[in-house]
Amino acid sequence: MKKPVMIFGARGIAKAALEIFNSNDIVVYGFLDDEEALHNTEINTVSVLGSTDDHEFTKLIGQQCEVFIATDDNALRKEYVEYLNDSLRVMPVNAVHEKAVVADSFGIEHGSFVNTGAILSNDSKMGSHNIINSRAVIEQDVEIGDFVQVGAGSIVNTKVKIEDEVLISSGVTIVAGVKIGKGARIGAGSVVINNIEAGQTVFGNPAVDLSKK
Repeated sequence: MKKPVMIFGARGIAKAALEIFNSNDIVVYGFLDDEEALHNTEINTVSVLGSTDDHEFTKLIGQQCEVFIATDDNALRKEYVEYLNDSLRVMPVNAVHEKAVVADSFGIEHGSFVNTGAILSNDSKMGSHNIINSRAVIEQDVEIGDFVQVGAGSIVNTKVKIEDEVLISSGVTIVAGVKIGKGARIGAGSVVINNIEAGQTVFGNPAVDLSKK
């Protein structure tokens, strides 16, 4: 029997994460969030129990329950990951919707969010703490780093390499063989046909560097 899950974060993707665990018949023990106004409230009948450093609840993590980080704020995700690794000696689990399609040969590490209808194809791999939104498609032989976000309905074609902390907005198409550098940002609906350097922000069809317009 799978352990229950404690969810860090009670805003943003928290409700979607709850629905993902429910889709896999995994019990969510509760939410922890540092905003006091949310304490003692509920999300779909599951309680926001307290803060993320409340020992009464964090002592359960790794023993009686697993943990998942439900925020799309990368800075906050990193802060929570560091806390979980250093203080509790645990890694967050993945939240993969029951209606996502994940090939047996798709490699996935820790703490990633994969929403309904996403397709993760064969012989591709991604690191940890990524967010793959609804109906995003990752084709074969793709490499994705850590803390990457792929927006709803985006298509990442074969042999694309995406480095850490890249933000791909909704409805983006990335053609085969392109490399996306660390921390790059791609605007909604863009079509990426060329490599993108680290830290660039691009938009359009074809996508171009906004700083050069």
